[in-house]
Amino acid sequence: MAIPLKSRVSTPRLRDNKIDGVKYNRSSSKRNNFEMFAWLGMRVSGVLLIVLIFGHLFVNLMVGDGIKAIDFGFVGGKWANPFWQVWDLLLLWLAMLHGTNGIRVIIDDYAEKDSVRAWLKIILFLASAFVILVGTLTIFTFEPCPAGARPDLLASFCSAR
Repeated sequence: MAIPLKSRVSTPRLRDNKIDGVKYNRSSSKRNNFEMFAWLGMRVSGVLLIVLIFGHLFVNLMVGDGIKAIDFGFVGGKWANPFWQVWDLLLLWLAMLHGTNGIRVIIDDYAEKDSVRAWLKIILFLASAFVILVGTLTIFTFEPCPAGARPDLLASFCSAR
């Protein structure tokens, strides 16, 4: 008869346990639901991103002349409509937040030193905030009919055409 092996890690059962030098406190009075909301946010944003991405691809690649029609005028015409500005803004924000949260989880899983983990997260959050800020400014300050542009490059609704 084989003797069952003793598990190397025992389950923390009381208030403060130490397992392999790590202190666990399962009955903390401080309840932080950030990870639950991050998990839920990933699921919701993932579903919304599927709709937004396939809508984006359908409009850009299937409607009209397809990929041959994508130029400055096409983007100008699209972003002249507030619906497409909001659509692309949602796509940008959800994709960046979804991706940033995914990379944050990877950093938490694989960065062993606390200082390295903190610096990687700082760099990640700054880069994400920069892309969201610049992307948002681009979407809402885009001028579809710039002065002095060649008329053949402008959208059909521009008065210079």
